[in-house]
Amino acid sequence: MKKTVINMPFVFVLILSILAIISCINAYDVQVWWTEFTCAAGLVAGLGLTYRKFKFSNMSYFLLFCWCVLQLIGAHYTFERVPFDFVTNLFGFERNHYDRLAHFTVGLAAFPIAELVYRKKWVAGKGVAVCFGILSIMALANAWELVEWIYAEIDGGSAGLAFLGSQGDIWDAQKDMLMDTLGAILSGILFYFSFRLKKK
Repeated sequence: MKKTVINMPFVFVLILSILAIISCINAYDVQVWWTEFTCAAGLVAGLGLTYRKFKFSNMSYFLLFCWCVLQLIGAHYTFERVPFDFVTNLFGFERNHYDRLAHFTVGLAAFPIAELVYRKKWVAGKGVAVCFGILSIMALANAWELVEWIYAEIDGGSAGLAFLGSQGDIWDAQKDMLMDTLGAILSGILFYFSFRLKKK
């Protein structure tokens, strides 16, 4: 009897599709919802278009899925208004740190980046692949903070401020980049000690 294999990427896309529909219902700010949703949808679309040419491991898809989930939740509420009081009160924070958690999950993308360059043999070995993944996330984090700044400047209104999500913290960009980097380091370590090439 042939064993049924669950297509996890399909399951992830199905869950995200349902979550996207739910998140757009009574969203706090429709403009912010579209902006944040487009980021997640763009990633999913890109992975879908390249799926037949290159299939990532289920772990890579799962880590990217985690970021998309947090992105869609943030799209519904705006990141600074996501109900996160339990964590805020538990640690005595003065601001909502949901966006910091979301930035940490951005860093988890270092795993699929490392997987891509390692499996394609674009780098010499696992260690170099991990370094490439971490450095790629650091560069992406820097670029993203520039995008947030430019968007906020162009918009000039509440949607731009919500997208920026600084909540009055003058070091917000630097702290966001730190969280991206910490997530990348964690996922890099995870990749190094867990990823194995399939035997042909």
